[in-house]
Amino acid sequence: MNLAFTAKGTTWDSNMDTRFGRTEYLLIYNDISKELSSYDNRESANYAHGAGPKTAQNLFELKADALITGNGPGGNAAAVMEKTGIDIYIGAGAKTVKEAYEAFQKGELIKV
Repeated sequence: MNLAFTAKGTTWDSNMDTRFGRTEYLLIYNDISKELSSYDNRESANYAHGAGPKTAQNLFELKADALITGNGPGGNAAAVMEKTGIDIYIGAGAKTVKEAYEAFQKGELIKV
């Protein structure tokens, strides 16, 4: 399973980014291979409109199975993610990526 995290950096110790569409980075953790990779999403800050759907498209292209984030995507991005089958978990905004992963494993995040 590929888990995607909205993050302000590129490591396990990075803080989660509560934003979705304009998150700085998307971190992808493959829980089978135990590999963590990052995608620079900072270009999305330049979009006046459509940052959420574009980030959702990026998640699809990165083959994410689930998103772990702070507040969750807006309506248009959530609709894109629903169509692509990416699960959304919120409530990880005040955590590091590692803490968010641990909360996910314990079932402490909210699936929307």
